[in-house]
Amino acid sequence: MATLKISITEVRNNIIKLNKYLKRNNIEWSLITKVFSGDEDFMRKVLTPDIIKDLHSVGDSRLSSLKTLKEVNPDLITIYIKPPAEIYVEDIVQYADISLNSSYRTIKALNEAAGKAGKIHKIIVMVELGELREGVLRENLEEFYEKVFELANIEVIGLGSNLGCMYGIEPTFDKLMQLTLYKMLLETKFKRKLPVISGGSSITLPLVENGRVPEGINHFRIGESAFFGTSPLDNETFKDLSSETFRFYGNIIELEEKEIVPDGVINDASIGHTEEFDQDLISETTFKAIVDFGLLDVDTNELELLDPEIQYVGTTSDMTVLDLGKNLTKDKKKKYRVGDKVCFKPSYMAVARLLNSKFIEKEFL
Repeated sequence: MATLKISITEVRNNIIKLNKYLKRNNIEWSLITKVFSGDEDFMRKVLTPDIIKDLHSVGDSRLSSLKTLKEVNPDLITIYIKPPAEIYVEDIVQYADISLNSSYRTIKALNEAAGKAGKIHKIIVMVELGELREGVLRENLEEFYEKVFELANIEVIGLGSNLGCMYGIEPTFDKLMQLTLYKMLLETKFKRKLPVISGGSSITLPLVENGRVPEGINHFRIGESAFFGTSPLDNETFKDLSSETFRFYGNIIELEEKEIVPDGVINDASIGHTEEFDQDLISETTFKAIVDFGLLDVDTNELELLDPEIQYVGTTSDMTVLDLGKNLTKDKKKKYRVGDKVCFKPSYMAVARLLNSKFIEKEFL
């Protein structure tokens, strides 16, 4: 099988470095584990006591993953990082110590579920700051908070925002300053403290480095930088974090010299791949390799080929075709043979999908 190799050492080192960096800047943070895809082995190898002790909490967007996190360590503080579906409020109260919310109807249901469970459920209310994803409209914020503060089994611990995830709206100083101003407004009006202002994520880290995060922003939710070493703001490695954390290897199951242009009438086929071919290349050939993974496992657009002489030809449900060119080394020897592996650098989304695939082998280093 194709194999995803995971460097646990590099991942853990990234988390340790982020712990130290954010602590120096008076910021607490939640490690977002979406990329784990609920893999219990991955969780156990990363979330050891020495790692957990410096985290505010561990967050995920899947209830099944939160359940596994609690099984791995019942003492973990868990945070559900998207507005819950009302139908699952009892599970949210059971497995999430904190949840992010933007719907009063859902918060009211959480209040009832928490009451039945004999718990106080903590929430962070999300504010819409322009990304047009989750968040209470700013003009409705005071009225919203007034109603939520009345719920007996809900503890409002703060407010937050989500920027950069859908439209790529940058978390500028002015955007983040709005959160701190709303905190001051709400605390003054309702005489209630909002200790957590969750306005940061991996995309915000470069702003911390440049001193462009308002002082009141004191909580980040970070996944990508911890596991891949990069910030999506510029797709560059952040400080001294490691990006050598994941590698994906496909096995060559066929390697033949074949024509560049297919022979026959081209239609939409079973997957819908069609392409216009230069008919001048009809007699040209290159070496084509088939590797043992496909669309059911991962989107090849999320895999970077590390050998610059290889190109993608196409992919189907369970196989991917690569163009190896002349398939020769600099000294004119065969470069790849059947049975060899081709190495790829997977993106965040690629790793999440590969960990979900039961047809991909996982190897921890």
